[in-house]
Formats: sequence, C-alpha cells, structure tokens
Amino acid sequence: MNARLRISRTHYPVHALGPGERLAVWVQGCTLSCKGCMSRDTWPADGGEDVPIAELTALWRSAVDRGAEGLTISGGEPLQQADGLAAFLTAADEVRRDAGRELDFLLYTGYDEGELDETRWAAAGQADVVVFGRYDVTRPTELVWRGSANQRMVPRTDLGRRRYAGFVDHAPDHGPLQLEVRNGDPWIIGTPRPGVLRNLDRSLKGLGLQVTDATWRP
Repeated sequence: MNARLRISRTHYPVHALGPGERLAVWVQGCTLSCKGCMSRDTWPADGGEDVPIAELTALWRSAVDRGAEGLTISGGEPLQQADGLAAFLTAADEVRRDAGRELDFLLYTGYDEGELDETRWAAAGQADVVVFGRYDVTRPTELVWRGSANQRMVPRTDLGRRRYAGFVDHAPDHGPLQLEVRNGDPWIIGTPRPGVLRNLDRSLKGLGLQVTDATWRP
C-alpha cells in the first residue's frame, strides 16, 4: 500500500469526539481558515507528518485490539486529502470486518454536502456519520460533538443511524472535553463551548502559569 496521509496527530483513547473509546486522527492542512478555529496549528499544508496508510491502519488495528469502539477523523480538513483518506478508510473497514463487532467511522469536514465532488464523496461516503459545515464562531451551540449551530451531524449508514440517533439533537449539560499532555504541553480534545478557552486562559494565569502559545490564537 503506497498511499499516504499527512496528519497532525493521533490519539487513543479519545472519548470526547464520538461515542465510546475511539482512535482519533487529525489530518494536517486546511485552507478554509474558519475564524475562531481552535486548531490553527493544523492549517499549514506542510506541517505535521506524511504517514503511510499501512502505518495508520496498523495503529487502528492496535486500537481495535485494545477495545476501540470507533474511529474519528478530524483536522485540518480531511477532504482536502480525499484520495489518501479514502484509501485509509477502505483499509480501516477491512480491519473492522475482521473484528467481528460494530465499529463506526465519524468524519468531520468543513465542507457542506453540495460542495463535495466525486473524489471527496468517495472518501466521505465511507463514513457512517459525517459532521458537515464550517465552524462559525458567531453561532454557538450546545449540541454534542459540534462547534457551531450550523454544523450538521448526518448519519449515512444503518450503523450510523442506530448508534447516533440519540445524539443528532442531543445537548448535554456539559460538553465533553478531554485534557491530555503531549511533549509537556496540555492539549484539549473536543468541541469547547463559548468562553471555555478564554476561561482556561484566565484560570491558568490565576495559578501563576503563563500561556505563551495556544492553537486557537493567531
């Protein structure tokens, strides 16, 4: 398998971007440049790491062996690497078939359905659930696993409809967030509600900690 995908990072287990424990893959590169994006570090197309699909597939297989319940693809903009993403999801599907249990694929894209050409649909069409739409900082939402009210969660398979039916309109009291530390730096996983990142800055300063660089600031 010679296909490759440029990625920003991966993590397992993730429990703030879809139901259950999941492998999450953040794709590198995005030209949509949504104002207020919390992951500006994933925008440069030459950032991150160019990874063979075989390596990502092995990572997914390992997560499945450890009990993963699903795979989440975010970014960056995954569909700006549609060929590589399609190759990865094809290989990932073979792994879940071998697993003999239900494992769902959740894809985030800043594009709307009408913007997808044949190549992008070839990738997006392999996901059980797709969250469509650019992040709009002026349209806050409490809907789970979405950053703004315009973003639409669309189940596309029987598995997606069964597993996500209760989440499409679900607005929990507290949005799921996950804090990890990588290479000594804190890292937030999830879709923070308005004010959360600002309050985090203030809390850290109150503890005497100076935030000198954050992915959600220019």
